Formats: sequence, structure tokens, C-alpha cells
Amino acid sequence: MTRPQPPGTHRRGADRPAPPRPPAPALVPVPGAPRRTGTGTHRAPEGRPDAAAARTASRPRRPSGPPGTAPATTVAVPAPRTAGPPGAPSAPARPPHAASAPPDTTETTTVLPATTRATPAPDPVPPAAPEPAPPRERASRLLGVDATRGVALLGIIAVHALVEATDDGTPTPSYLVFGGRSAALFAVLAGVSFAFMTGRARVRTGPDLRAAAAMLATRAGVLMVLALALSWTDPSIAALILPYYAIAFLLAIPLVALPTRVLAPLAVLLGLGIPVGSHLVRPFLPVPDLGNPSVLDLVTDPGALLSELTLTGAYPAVVWLAYMAAGIVVGRLRLSDRRTAAALLAGGVVAAAAATGLSMWLLGPGGGYAAIAAVSPPEILDSAPTIADAVTGYPDGVTPTSTWWWLATVAPHSGTPLDVVQTTGSALAVLGAVLLLASVTVRGAGPLLGHLLRPLAAAGSMTLTLYLGSILFMNSPLDDLGPWEGYLWQIAVAVGIGLAWRRAVGRGPLETVVSAPAHAVRDRLRGRARDRVA
Repeated sequence: MTRPQPPGTHRRGADRPAPPRPPAPALVPVPGAPRRTGTGTHRAPEGRPDAAAARTASRPRRPSGPPGTAPATTVAVPAPRTAGPPGAPSAPARPPHAASAPPDTTETTTVLPATTRATPAPDPVPPAAPEPAPPRERASRLLGVDATRGVALLGIIAVHALVEATDDGTPTPSYLVFGGRSAALFAVLAGVSFAFMTGRARVRTGPDLRAAAAMLATRAGVLMVLALALSWTDPSIAALILPYYAIAFLLAIPLVALPTRVLAPLAVLLGLGIPVGSHLVRPFLPVPDLGNPSVLDLVTDPGALLSELTLTGAYPAVVWLAYMAAGIVVGRLRLSDRRTAAALLAGGVVAAAAATGLSMWLLGPGGGYAAIAAVSPPEILDSAPTIADAVTGYPDGVTPTSTWWWLATVAPHSGTPLDVVQTTGSALAVLGAVLLLASVTVRGAGPLLGHLLRPLAAAGSMTLTLYLGSILFMNSPLDDLGPWEGYLWQIAVAVGIGLAWRRAVGRGPLETVVSAPAHAVRDRLRGRARDRVA
């Protein structure tokens, strides 16, 4: 009778049929009898429960313990050998949970009373934990996202430092390229950051959602404090996007609790529906002054301030909510995958081109320009040589509500449905392109790309610090340079500071000011939740 081989046991020549094995000699239970193994002789303790001996018989041998701790009385039975080819490899190493001692050459049979039957009991195997992303993929993702932030920073500085229009009101090429798109790219990347901060998955209701909400609300509060402080120190400073971002952060809190299959179509609905709703309600809201909010505004007229920050101001928060929703969806994707990056690039280009083409057709052959000119006041018509240039350069966060044809433009900072689609598509295309370049760089195939992307990523890792530094510089007497000269100097300084600070310190100073209290609040709430469960 052939004795079956235990699972997981390997013998030399296992690929050949095993020769017939002689019947095993009868084994007589001898309590306390010694057993001989490859590691020494042990005496089993008398009176050991038979079930424990059965479990021991089914487990791999472990290193011998102190004298008198052998699990059962066993008798060594030589294992039959099968001749193998000369130089055949030895048996493979034991699995990680088995003993680390050298493989034994004998089989052991446990001696049990006649009334007990040994039932193999496999070792408990803990459930496999989800594997984290490989370091290379994570490095590619982080390099790509930070470098994309660097691109957005360069675009924002270009909008502020360079001339937006010529003397006759014609928009400049730099404004047509960077105007609106850079701010939208920042907003989409803010949504990507939300996804990273919440584990790139839906946040479940309960303690996790409360912790995430507190973290985002704290970030919003710190941004608002920074904006109010800058406005108090210099009321004439250029319009800041920070207070609008603070409100958008608060509005985005419910989005992190939505599953991706719900959030993706919702992002589309927000991008198309919010501009229409804004066009309907803005005639009934106070006229904004388009200045930076102050503590006095917060105290004397909070309703008007909230109206300006959410709907009527230079960067309406409800419009940025659509960008952030799209960013959260993108942040939950596997951004280190080249196919994902290529899809973002291709889809973004198609969306931006389609929105631009539809706008050109609606305003031109569709009669939009003529309809806008018929109802526009002289201040709009005289702002540029042509009605097309006037429509492109006039919007400052929102469009006039005199006619629905205004919603057909893709002018920078117009906040129309087509503008949201075009700028979102541009943001996704830029992110996808940079992620593709980052994947090549991390794999070591593009050292030249590394020299280009890593400085951008260094600047992109501290965009809040560099953005406010740029604003303060351009509103100071130090900025006595020409537009392009000042722009190039700001780029050089931003990249240099980013590289030096990242190498010496790491996180940017203002980034630490924003993130440290937010993370502290989140961790405190999580700790309280764990204490209640315990």
C-alpha cells in the first residue's frame, strides 16, 4: 500500500512514479518514549491531550524547544529515496511559516492511541493585506502631479506679470493661452489632492467622514485667514484667489463621501448646470466690487461678501466646485499607469477642442456675436476693436446677464458651460502629458526630461508659498522690471527656491502652516473615535 505524500512535501525524483512502499511496521503507543529526529532526542510529556498531538502531527516541524516540550511521541521512519540524475537540485526551501532549520531527510509518524484518529489541521493563514503601490509607481505619480502644479504656477505668474491686452483692447497671446486655464488647472489639482488626502477612495460616513470634513474645513479656515491678513496689510494688492478657494473647499466636503460612479456624472452636471443657474440668479444679487475681502466686510455685510465669493466675484467658488469634483475623480484613478495618463491627455484634448469649436460656431455663424452686440452697452463695445475681442476680454469671473448668448463664449474667466468644459479639458490634457513624461523619467529612460520635470516639481510642491511671494513682489517697489523680464526672473527665483527648500527642508513654509493644523484636527478626531470603540 502506498502512503500518500503530505501536501507541500517535495522529494527528489518526484516527477517519477514512486516505487511501491513496504507496509509500515505496527506502531505501539509508548507514553513518554523518546523520538529521534534530525535535531536531537526529546521526551514527550505524559498526559498530553490527544487532540493537541493530532494538531502537532499535521504541522511542519519547528525548531526544537527546551527539553521536555516535544509535542508528541513519534518514531522515525526512513523515507524512501528515488534515484535522481547526478547533480539534481536539493529539495526546495520550506515555506516562510515553517522552520528555518535544514530540511530533514526522515518522515515522522505520530503515535496515537487506537481510538484516536489524526485529522490534519492546516496552519491558520492571515488574510492578505492590500499591497501598496510599488515605489516606482508612487514616485511617478507624485513627480507628475507636483510637476503639473509647477506648470500651473508658471501660468498664474504669466497672467499676473505679462500684459493681458494691447493698448486698443486686443487680448494678448499670453492671456489667451494662460488666462483661465492656469487657475482651472490649480482647481483640478486641488481635487486631486483631496483624493490623495482621503485615501483615493470614497470616505465612509461616520468617524472617517467627520475627520475628513474637519481636515478640509481647517484648511479652508487657514486659507481665509491668510487672505484676510494680506488684504489688511495691503488693501491695494491684486485680487487673490485664496478666499474663493476657501469657500470652494467647504463646498467640496460632501463630494469626498460620494462613490466615483456618482461623482463622475455629478462633475459633468456641475460644470454644465452651475453656470446656467448662476446666470439665472445673479440679476437678483448685489453687484460685486471685485476687491479682496476684508475683516470689515465680514462684519458689516457678510451676506454680500458670501454672494461675491460664491457666485458673482472674480473666481466664483461654485464654478471651482466643478473643477474640484473632476479632480477628485481623476485622483482616484491609477495615475502611475501610462494608459490612464494617455486617456487623460487624449480625452482632455478632445473636450477642449470640441468646446472651442462649438463656441466659435455658435458665436460666429450661429449669430451669437451679433446678438451680444445688440444688447451690450458702449463700455463693452468700445473696450476692443471688434466684438469678438470684446467678448473675449471683458468677462472677469462671470459674464453679463443681458442675453443667454454670453453662455456660448469660452473667454478666460467667463465661467460659462463651454468655458468650464474647455478649461477642464485643458487641465486634464496637461496633467496627462506631464504624467506620461514622469513615467518615462522615473523608469530611467529620460534623464533630460528629469532635468526639466524635477525643477518644476520642486516649485510645484510649494505653490502656495511661491504664489503669495509672487503677489507680494509684484505689488512692491521692487518690481521695476519689464513684463517679460520680470516674468523670467520670477520663474528663475521660484524654481531656485523650490529646489533649495525641498532639498534642505521638504514641505514649503506656508504649506506647513496650512497642513499641520488640518492634520492635527483629523488625527485628534480619529483618536477619539478609536477610544470610543475601545
